Amino acid sequence: MPLRIEGRIGHRQTNMHSRWPICLLLTAGVLFVPELRAQKTPPTANLPWHSKEEREVAKQLAADHQPSWIIDPEKIYTLPELIDLAELHNPETQAAWQRARVRANELGIARSAYYPTIEASVFAASIRQAALIGEFFHRQTFGLVSPTLHVEYLLFDVGGRSGGVDVAKANLLIQNLEFNDTHRRLIYQIASAYFQLLNARGQREAAEISLKNAETVESDAENRLKNGLATRTDFLEASAAKAQADYDLQATLGAEQIAQGQLATSMGLPADTQFNVQSISDIAIPTSLADSLSEELERAFCQRPELLADMARIRGAQGELKQARSSYFPTIHFAGDGGLIRGYGQQDLLPGHYAEGETWSAGMELRWTIFDGARREKQVAAAQAKRSAADADLHALRDQIEQEVFVSYTNMRTGLRQQQAATALLAASTQSYEAALQSYDLGLRSQLDVISAQKNLAQARSEDVAARSGLLLDVANLAFRTGDMIQIQAQATKP
Repeated sequence: MPLRIEGRIGHRQTNMHSRWPICLLLTAGVLFVPELRAQKTPPTANLPWHSKEEREVAKQLAADHQPSWIIDPEKIYTLPELIDLAELHNPETQAAWQRARVRANELGIARSAYYPTIEASVFAASIRQAALIGEFFHRQTFGLVSPTLHVEYLLFDVGGRSGGVDVAKANLLIQNLEFNDTHRRLIYQIASAYFQLLNARGQREAAEISLKNAETVESDAENRLKNGLATRTDFLEASAAKAQADYDLQATLGAEQIAQGQLATSMGLPADTQFNVQSISDIAIPTSLADSLSEELERAFCQRPELLADMARIRGAQGELKQARSSYFPTIHFAGDGGLIRGYGQQDLLPGHYAEGETWSAGMELRWTIFDGARREKQVAAAQAKRSAADADLHALRDQIEQEVFVSYTNMRTGLRQQQAATALLAASTQSYEAALQSYDLGLRSQLDVISAQKNLAQARSEDVAARSGLLLDVANLAFRTGDMIQIQAQATKP
């Protein structure tokens, strides 16, 4: 600071001259520092927006590589093994876990309000000023160093801190339940893609068998045509049936590739990743329903993470209501400082002196809001409305879950009957085809009868695979709707 020995006019002039360089530096910083320039909006409404910022973000995104991992292409994976791998590597579970950790830290922050805060500070200053003593200004110089500890402590409130802790606990519980729900949805996503892949492979295998049968019929028709035992129409019918079987096979090959890619991407792998899974014939098919509808509903109401999370939201809303009501009551605060001070002082050209000593202060304060323009009333009303809304959401979700479980249970019961019917249909179609082929060899049936039986057998094979994979998917869907997928005990006892 300039010395105040030139009088007030000289001091003001000195300050004006010293401010010009500072103003110039600030102006240059605003003009030339890129971080201080604001991003512009799109110039017009009829054209897409492109800018340097967009290119920078795109470049940064291109440099951010998608995480991946390696899967053994030779191993035959079961569904539980794929689920374990997906839970380990899927980014959604990682993100949900990190969000739960954030909530845990927020709970620690809320609990810290019960403890005092202690701050350490050191104040150091050098001051030179003119003091008016009598009819003259006398120059005085001070130098101070003061280390201090400052303490603040909320001694008493009526529900403010405890309400904040209740809210933080509820938020942590909600996030933990959402973490569980992330796993539930991921498990179902993997199971659904897995069974769809099994269906696609089963359809492809069935189509390959159907093509071989059609080729056999065509070859036999060709031989009979050469020996004069069949007409060209019979041969053309057999060729058309073979072409249709080949067409159906190509469609199943494409569907299998799509199902393989969907399962790979669900696990966080590139879509073209190749790995082996079990055949649908190696998986046990359930033959009956393990529990009644009421038992399934009861488990769903106790296990569904979203329903439990809604109950936790009611707790959180109750904590917010507790916080809002606490503002009607007074709070008592304690504050204090303690430290040392060491200083130096000099007046004019007289000898200076050092001094030091202890400093402290302590006090208590009662704070009570008497009037705030109805702010507290509105806060309490908003908290009560939030509590009522959370309660209504809970009941609405309960109704939705009941409907989902009912539909899934009915679908599984229907799937059981369809699978049993498909098994019987496949057995009957196999016998019909074999009998038609045998009768054709004996000259008792026509070529068209054999082709018709072959088509019926191909359809029966396809429906059998679809019924088995559909039943497995119905089982997975029911476990998903009841929450059994994230219950270890339920997974061990349920099909």
